[in-house]
Amino acid sequence: MRRLLPLNPDAALLIVRVVLGIIMLYHGWPKVADLGGTIEGFSGMGVPIPALTATFATVAEVGGGLLLLLGVLTDVAGLLVAIDMLGAIIFVHAKNGFAVMDGGVEWPLALLAMALAIALAGPGRYAVQRGGSP
Repeated sequence: MRRLLPLNPDAALLIVRVVLGIIMLYHGWPKVADLGGTIEGFSGMGVPIPALTATFATVAEVGGGLLLLLGVLTDVAGLLVAIDMLGAIIFVHAKNGFAVMDGGVEWPLALLAMALAIALAGPGRYAVQRGGSP
């Protein structure tokens, strides 16, 4: 089958890793800056064990985001982000349906899928920890 673009899974992984890493850092850094406010916010949204879950979300988003950007331990980083997004879907977004404009699962589901894809595929060649298939 003829392709418009050449097949380049390493470039594709780089793009997805960098974009997801930036998104996670963007959402995680405010949690670092005000963990107490994040805990309060989680409590207000009815998230169980808000101190623990807010701390996990902070670590997953900032730590996972940095690891994804660098392309290091991407299986761990991807799983952390996927678990974080699964929690967001279950405890915050599911009650709002699917559409992102209604606060639904659409956005965190897309991030979860990106994270799992990276966790399964590896970082690709353009990463500090190069690799893909074992």
